[in-house]
Amino acid sequence: MDPECSKLLPALCAVLADPRQPVADDTCLEKLLDWFKTVTEAGSSVLLLQENPCLVELLFQVLKPQDLSSGVLSFSLRLAGILAAQENCFQYLQQGELLRGLFGESGPLGRAAWTAPTVRSGWIQGLRSLVQHPSALHFLVGCGALGTIFSLQGDPSLFVASAARQLLAHVLTLCMRGQAEEHPGPQASDWPTCAQQIVDHIEESLRSTDSPQVTQALNVLSTTFGHCHSPWTQVLWVRLSPLVACLLKKDPVPAAHSLVDLLLSAARSPVLSSDCGLWETLAQTLSHLSCTQAGPLALGVLKLQACPQTLRAQAFGVLLQPLACVLEAAAQAPGLPGLPAGTTGDSVVVDVLLSSKSTCVGLLCQTLAHVELLQPMPQRPSPWPQAPLLGAAVAVLRFCNGSAAPTSDVGGRLCVILVGCVRVQRAALDFLGTLAQGLGPQELVTQVLAVLLESLKSPESSPTVLKKAFQATLRWLRSSPKPSGCSDMDPHSQQFLRELLPVLQKRLCSPCWEVRDSGLEFLTQLTRRWGGQAGFRHTLLASEVPELAEQLLRDPESYVRASAVNAMGQLSSQGLRTSPASPEHPRGQQKSLLLDLLHILSADSEGFPRRAVMQVFTEWLRDGHAEVAEDPEQFVARVLQVASQDLDWEVRAQGLELALVFLAQTLGQPASHCPCAVAPPEVAPPGRLAQALQVLCRVRLFEFAFRALFDCDRPVAQKSCDLLLFLRARAAPCCSPQEAGSSPNVASAEAALQRWQAGQQGQPQEDLEPEAVMALLRSVDLEGLRGALAESSDHVEKSPRSLLQDMLATMGTLVENEADCY
Repeated sequence: MDPECSKLLPALCAVLADPRQPVADDTCLEKLLDWFKTVTEAGSSVLLLQENPCLVELLFQVLKPQDLSSGVLSFSLRLAGILAAQENCFQYLQQGELLRGLFGESGPLGRAAWTAPTVRSGWIQGLRSLVQHPSALHFLVGCGALGTIFSLQGDPSLFVASAARQLLAHVLTLCMRGQAEEHPGPQASDWPTCAQQIVDHIEESLRSTDSPQVTQALNVLSTTFGHCHSPWTQVLWVRLSPLVACLLKKDPVPAAHSLVDLLLSAARSPVLSSDCGLWETLAQTLSHLSCTQAGPLALGVLKLQACPQTLRAQAFGVLLQPLACVLEAAAQAPGLPGLPAGTTGDSVVVDVLLSSKSTCVGLLCQTLAHVELLQPMPQRPSPWPQAPLLGAAVAVLRFCNGSAAPTSDVGGRLCVILVGCVRVQRAALDFLGTLAQGLGPQELVTQVLAVLLESLKSPESSPTVLKKAFQATLRWLRSSPKPSGCSDMDPHSQQFLRELLPVLQKRLCSPCWEVRDSGLEFLTQLTRRWGGQAGFRHTLLASEVPELAEQLLRDPESYVRASAVNAMGQLSSQGLRTSPASPEHPRGQQKSLLLDLLHILSADSEGFPRRAVMQVFTEWLRDGHAEVAEDPEQFVARVLQVASQDLDWEVRAQGLELALVFLAQTLGQPASHCPCAVAPPEVAPPGRLAQALQVLCRVRLFEFAFRALFDCDRPVAQKSCDLLLFLRARAAPCCSPQEAGSSPNVASAEAALQRWQAGQQGQPQEDLEPEAVMALLRSVDLEGLRGALAESSDHVEKSPRSLLQDMLATMGTLVENEADCY
């Protein structure tokens, strides 16, 4: 330990032990524990205590009946555990019965402080740190701590209960670790006393009629099998599996959720996966649980890398049963072709679906989410029933939007339950979007596009449903097959697009801003994907969509304005802003979008639209947009002038991104090269470099970059540093220090740089010239600055000594939450 820290510890321990001194911030104690853990991991805990006896004195003070804060008491228990994790230090602390006093029945257990969850949590965490060696296991049995840990599994604090469960699993694993090394598969009769007590308690809990006790036992076993794959776990499973199987005979099955977790945890264990009894138990559980409870188990079974094929088939059938019921209720073709054999609408599942709206909605959403997770997995069932799943998704959406025409009583009741249900619509649209990866028969694809159009048209569709419908529509359009020898949309998609654009026009005029925003995002993605294709261009230009999108640049909602900027930027890039030139609308009369976006950048009161403008401008410059290509210098100069004065750091950072693109284009090298790239950028020839520097000076790029170098927002300064390093790597070999000399321009630039570094404003007395730029690049330690910017903002005050000083300075003198610890 640092000598300075050792000098501060006695005073700190005295303050902590004084109940009259409140701890200003519990976060300080957490950081202090982290430091002690680092110190003990690096050296001897006994030596630490011998050199700093104040720590032992603090722990003894905790044993005295006094009103210490729950935070300090919890801290002391955890500190004792960290120190006693080393067996020789455990023996050292046990000489004065200190550990028994802290963790035994005579310690905090019998005090009023025990009612605080913080103290109970500290007690468990202290034991968790302590239990690392055989002496600690004997201590647990001797001091009666196991009984307390058993009871804390049912603690009202979920954090305490979870920590108790994890501690029991850890203790059981530690007990058996040494035993397993001697006997690869120890018999239960040979188990250590501590392990035997834990297993006896688990057996007693599994036999209990109290469901919470059963849950606790199952959770401990799940944690154990999940973290330990030693041979002894097989003996544990053989011993306890009959009790687990007996739970299936009860109606209802107790602690079903925890039972599912246990069985899946055991099935993932390489030690237990060869046990035929485990697969039989899984099959029985799938049969005994309700459809709501069996869904997570079926999904877990299907995710397993290796399990019997018959079990996989059973699990997939269980998972699909609710969707099979929906297909039957929608009067689909008899026999449900395409579904796995034996997958039919079970009457029990139908009863569950019709029992209540909340149950029906919960089961359908769970099923749709589970099957959606399976779809992209390599181990998904094969053959995959794509067509029936598409049919089920379409049927669910039609039940929800009221367009279904069922002929059965079940279908009619499902219509009543599901109509207008936003939650099920969202789940079904997500599911339908995922199924776009697999396509299907053209007839079904037509039905899919039709139901998506219905969702987008419906006046009852909520903003979230519309957003999901737009996303699913985009995925299906992307997956549509392309005609051979053509990159355009297929005829079915073009027809769908002609029907879709009037709906999009209507949504862009919606009174709900979320709907307008979703419509603009959809338009942006459509244009990015198909803007160059003749069929799409013709259909879009025949609509009013581009004009409506341009009007939304003046929307009262900033999110919509930002999305409109992105949409118009994309439309303009593709030449889709207005209809082609005609006598009525010659291109010469078209108002410049560039001017509109510059106005937004300089005048919009919200940051989102201004950020969007900068992103669009950067893309335009990179892609050679027509309005930018007319005069790139003037464009960059105007944009940088506005961006440099923006108060939003993201706008300034995006301005530097634009500057880097222009810099690379001017120097004749792609902007993908940066100072951190593996291959160094090519050095520009002297003649081209001199011309490029003149251009860069004219657009005032360097003034913007050097001022940003000392920006108060670190990401801006980092981007500026990268840009200047990129330039220096290209230019430095061509310019020697003698070339710059000591001209007045250089002196003015250096003075301005000093003012910017001090946080002041102002411009150089003269415009920057290339010689001054090169002089500044040589004078600034860019590598050192980049290293400093890469460090965390608290690196200066992150030392343990600073932490101790802060705690001493703030305890008892500041109100809560005012401590300034690193």
